[in-house]
Amino acid sequence: MTVRREAFLDQVKERGEYGTPQEAERAARVVLALLGAHLVGSIRAQLAARLPEGFALILLNPLQSAEPLSPERFVRATAAWIEGATEHTAAWDVSAVLSTVADAADDDLLEQILLQLPAGYDLLFGRPRPI
Repeated sequence: MTVRREAFLDQVKERGEYGTPQEAERAARVVLALLGAHLVGSIRAQLAARLPEGFALILLNPLQSAEPLSPERFVRATAAWIEGATEHTAAWDVSAVLSTVADAADDDLLEQILLQLPAGYDLLFGRPRPI
């Protein structure tokens, strides 16, 4: 089931404690563009089908990445793409967006997403796995 754009942005805005929907949208666009570079095949398409159309297109047309980024490098890359961001604020942005994405995906899809990502992304999605 696809999440409505307003509901998605409201969740990101609340979790990121942003002052405006535009700040939430900026974070969502950057994080989804970076995430899309790490997901392939049907998993990326399945996740896109659960996101609002504009965000789905961003996920399906990602920024390019030469190699999978570790969670730490993913946060640093996010900071580089958001004007005025620091690694600390980018970690907040990533968490706000990816935890909202995790809510849009069911547990099975999220598990498949995490299998495509380097270790440690479970924490960025707000779904820590037992060791």
